[in-house]
Amino acid sequence: MPRKQKEVKTPDSGPVTRDKTGSVSITVHAKPGSKHSSITDVSSQAVGVSIAAPPTDGEANTELVRYLAEVLELKKSQISLDKGSRSRDKVIKVDSSLDPEEVLKRLRQAAS
Repeated sequence: MPRKQKEVKTPDSGPVTRDKTGSVSITVHAKPGSKHSSITDVSSQAVGVSIAAPPTDGEANTELVRYLAEVLELKKSQISLDKGSRSRDKVIKVDSSLDPEEVLKRLRQAAS
């Protein structure tokens, strides 16, 4: 009987992936209440983002979307919060022609 192949991790499986609908998803670990918005780290699990807004009334989520739009050089309307509106761990959806590699490259540039 043939053995099942173990799932091979692709370079696509990091904090930035392409979902079933074709849009790019970014796994974010948010740190609200910072002095200014910045990308703190890009690990294999998530992108750490400090947010210059308090975590009240969705202000931090709004600032996160605005800041990521600025970093990725996209319109705010192309970025939306997919999951985690009340959590520090969030999934951001990017509706643009950018591929996951380009998104990751721009996030890494902003982190350095």
